[in-house]
Amino acid sequence: MTDDDKDALKEFVRGVAFTIGLTGVVIIGIVLLSSNTVGDSEQVTKVVGTYKDCDIVRWHYGALAEYKYFLHCPK
Repeated sequence: MTDDDKDALKEFVRGVAFTIGLTGVVIIGIVLLSSNTVGDSEQVTKVVGTYKDCDIVRWHYGALAEYKYFLHCPK
């Protein structure tokens, strides 16, 4: 192996190591930025009003962008 071959091999290995390192940093950044989880401690039901001695309850599931309403009567 000549000195030129050794220099070319060193440059190639540095390039591969840099590419792998940069790819790892990008992947870790994407994982950290996209970790949006719905907390388990969120209350999914809430009393929002009353109607004829019944509670109007709003139900919400965090993963869905919708609300459902129902009546809860203690009788």
